[in-house]
Amino acid sequence: MKDRPRSRTLVLTGAALTFLVGGLIALPLVASSATNATAAKAVALVADESSRLLPAQKLILKSAKQVDLTNNTVRLPLHRGVSHGHTVWYILTESSDVGLAADLGVNYAAKLTNLGVSCPTCVQTVTQTSAPDLKFGEATVAFTGAPDFSPRRVLVPGPTTLPATTVQPGAVGGPGYSPFIRIEGSPVVYNAPIVATGDGPFDVTTHSNTGDRVLAIHPADRAGPGQFTQATVDLLFIHGFDAGQPILYISTEASDPLAAVLERATYVPLLNQASFRGGDDALGSGRERIFPFLNGQSGAGNPNAQGLIHLIKDGHATEDANLGNDALLAALRNGGDALNIQGDFPTITDPRHALSYSPLWDAQLGEWTDEAVEDGLNKLQTDENQILNLAATRPDLLTGPGGAAYGSVGFVINCPVIAFTNEEPKADLVDLVPNAQG
Repeated sequence: MKDRPRSRTLVLTGAALTFLVGGLIALPLVASSATNATAAKAVALVADESSRLLPAQKLILKSAKQVDLTNNTVRLPLHRGVSHGHTVWYILTESSDVGLAADLGVNYAAKLTNLGVSCPTCVQTVTQTSAPDLKFGEATVAFTGAPDFSPRRVLVPGPTTLPATTVQPGAVGGPGYSPFIRIEGSPVVYNAPIVATGDGPFDVTTHSNTGDRVLAIHPADRAGPGQFTQATVDLLFIHGFDAGQPILYISTEASDPLAAVLERATYVPLLNQASFRGGDDALGSGRERIFPFLNGQSGAGNPNAQGLIHLIKDGHATEDANLGNDALLAALRNGGDALNIQGDFPTITDPRHALSYSPLWDAQLGEWTDEAVEDGLNKLQTDENQILNLAATRPDLLTGPGGAAYGSVGFVINCPVIAFTNEEPKADLVDLVPNAQG
């Protein structure tokens, strides 16, 4: 089952392009039958594991307490901070220092040091204070800015799904807010997204004081003298692919309104200035590439379904995510995510592709041409190199939005990786062809 061709001029026109391009992170490609079989098997493996916890050895983010494949959640330590006298709660997912990353159980991302090259405020400077009689525990981080979680997230699809009729992010970064922080006096950059504000009770149903992916907050256990216990948070994760293997990640911020809505992330337009659009692995870049698709196939249960329109139609994207929304959780558990492809990944064998990982993803939004859709070639894709090869050799099948040249479309998404669900991603499925932009 596949979508019928739609007029590209209707999908991508005028101001609607801004909202449309704010999409997600999906994937492209015309793959071989063997590749498609591998992709279908990978999706099935995700579904097969949906009734149990993911084995700990498949975690990339070592600080994660558990990955619940039934509720689609990852449980992470939750840290208390303050911003202008108000309590905020944040998670830690990456560090630019390899030793500190290992110490904290977070992902190593050297590229974070480049984020402020063209945008100093893209990395906010924070301070720390601790009690003078502290026996063991954490210091309190004081943030310059914080998100406002009070807006109601709204997505009203248009007559052809996209462009959307109404888009309103459910969280907006306040003045001075960036998830990327540097403690005053230290050069190390951390990814520390704020996911809740206030001292409770926490709204994990309509998310008036929590991020739209926060499904539960567990208070710290009562601590005895000289002891430290920590709160945790359950975050809705996202299914995707890297190097042909199914992976899990979370999304916390996006620099485009539609992207923020579809990602259930905080809208932070400042991050558009992070170094630098289209940079990928170039000198001074803090970004890595991710590959969203606009018009892959759709249909619940379709093994080739993928992309933004599929997410909206089949992934309950217009609804609030919470533990009471069984239909949404079931849809996502069974392939309803956009099933996006990430570029470099921490487990890739080649150090160039493992050590160039960054959680800040530069979206390469692809649109299948009418020819590709008519011939049923807009199938599920799972590998970065296949996408880049297709863009280089078959512009009659894959382009950027509205027929533009394929490549960066100008928005970013903060998407820390969590785990893999089948085999560890080790290498791309194919080598790059000459002239492919890899």
